[in-house]
Amino acid sequence: MADSEYDIRKELLETLEYQRASARAIVDGLSEELWHKPVVPSGWTVAGMMQHLCGVERHWFQEVVAGTYVEFPWDDGLPPYDPDMSFTCERPSADILAFYRAMTDRSDEILAGVHLSDVSLGKHDDDEETPTVSAVILHVIEEKAAHTGHLEIARELLDGKTNLGLR
Repeated sequence: MADSEYDIRKELLETLEYQRASARAIVDGLSEELWHKPVVPSGWTVAGMMQHLCGVERHWFQEVVAGTYVEFPWDDGLPPYDPDMSFTCERPSADILAFYRAMTDRSDEILAGVHLSDVSLGKHDDDEETPTVSAVILHVIEEKAAHTGHLEIARELLDGKTNLGLR
């Protein structure tokens, strides 16, 4: 791996982990009741947003980058993904956080075996060009950054706590 790619790769992966850690820090210590309380008129919950972040890791790194799909017991009873549906989840926070850790660990394993310039083995949509690994990582960083902002606002609305993210 060239030095310039190593530096860029290191920065991308550190930024990705920073966003992951920020999401975990924001929800740390939130009561179980508040994990499941709708926050805004659209009805999403912290539990639902964190479950969505699990799906982001799974979809983009397992399905798109690695080109694999593995059924998990977690999938039982979940409706198909609908981008217009509010993110909600009835699972306990400990289960969601454990699944999030499992998904991020699997993502890291996948990313350790690819180069930034590699073309992903799977596709996001049939009509889209297959992205490079670097494009996928950048997309996931952007999505996590947006949702950690949502989680920070939710946390303030739910229990008044602020500045819990790592920024």
